[in-house]
Amino acid sequence: MSPPSPIAMSGILRYIPTLVLGGLGGFVAYYLNMPLPWLLGALITTTAVSLAGIRLGSPGRVRKAVLVVIGVMLGSAFAPGVASDFAAWSGSLIIMLIATASMMVVAVWFSHRIAGHSLDTAIYAGAPGGLSSLLPMAQEAGADLRAVGMTHAVRILVLLVSIPPLLNLIGHVDISASRSNASQWLSFPGLEDTGWLAGAAVVGVVIGRLLRLPNPLLFGPALASSVLHLSGTTHAVLPPALIALAQVIIGTSVGVRFVGVTLREMARQLGLALIQAIMLTLLAVAAAWIGHELTGYSVAAALIAYMPGGAPELSLVALALNIEPAFVTSHHLLRITVLLITLPLLVGWLTPRVAR
Repeated sequence: MSPPSPIAMSGILRYIPTLVLGGLGGFVAYYLNMPLPWLLGALITTTAVSLAGIRLGSPGRVRKAVLVVIGVMLGSAFAPGVASDFAAWSGSLIIMLIATASMMVVAVWFSHRIAGHSLDTAIYAGAPGGLSSLLPMAQEAGADLRAVGMTHAVRILVLLVSIPPLLNLIGHVDISASRSNASQWLSFPGLEDTGWLAGAAVVGVVIGRLLRLPNPLLFGPALASSVLHLSGTTHAVLPPALIALAQVIIGTSVGVRFVGVTLREMARQLGLALIQAIMLTLLAVAAAWIGHELTGYSVAAALIAYMPGGAPELSLVALALNIEPAFVTSHHLLRITVLLITLPLLVGWLTPRVAR
């Protein structure tokens, strides 16, 4: 692997103050015993600073590296006993796809008819998740990338902030901050297990790219790590400190999306994106209750699996709260795969019909 270029190093150095700010926000949230403290503390702090007009450095390559780490961590949730659950998840996966289609209808209608976006912009802005994979496709289709990016950023912000109160409302889920002692906080696996996990990271990225998986940096390592854990080759997990750091980086990566956005200039677009995000969140809640009634899976797991947000953020929430991360990750992988296949076809089919 070649060393980082001077430009990449410059980007990493510019990100350090953002990381420190996010870490401080996470620590304050942790001290106050907030749920999801490292993620929400970093997210709220950097979002507030960004909307105040202060330009923050973006994670850039740091976020790409942490996606690989999250993928390896998610793979550790696929213990040998999980293999028997795959077939049982089929009913929930079907409900998730139906919910996704319903969300698409509502989101595209709202973006096109109410927000006034062009049809291609409305389709990519309304897609429930997968922004990093969808942006190149949106650009090729001639969509308004600022509107697409802003809609997704507001949506994931609303989803992450709404998860704790929604889970509190559901009950039977402990979302308080984990209070690990110092030895647990830094309990790295042994040398052999560390080697297996590092190998899963490297091989997983290669596999993810060869198979053209959506978000290969996340799902490739998750696939490689899950094979190791399902086969019993290793049972190693990464320490809470690394999970907390991943949450801070992901939280800041959401917060800095609002850099350069002023409430005064973007009030209408932000307001419309907020309304759409709330509508889709309510649809996800309804789908989670239906899924729970029909399949028996916990409402909390179904809610995080059905939410129309990014796979890295929501899979990390499931991992941090220990809410069936394998179940959640499998649902988001299927959702993004289906979206990447169907959205170009949907744009090509709908555009001439709407034009007529």
